[in-house]
Amino acid sequence: MTLHFIQNIGGGSILFLLIGLIYTILWIYCLVDILRSDFKDPNMKIIWIVIILFAQGIGPLVYLAMGKGTKSTYTS
Repeated sequence: MTLHFIQNIGGGSILFLLIGLIYTILWIYCLVDILRSDFKDPNMKIIWIVIILFAQGIGPLVYLAMGKGTKSTYTS
């Protein structure tokens, strides 16, 4: 049953499914990283969550590029 479904999708659709799966994993990774991290400013956690949720296309990429610099660097 599944093999028939995959054969009927076609090559282009499988590529879109793969890209969507990779993006979903990236989105979840960024969201979990934000929730587990401590930031220099307590409001930055909320700001990054809003960016991830509302800037769907580029939110995780912006967080990966800029978000690491807003984290606390102290160790316990």
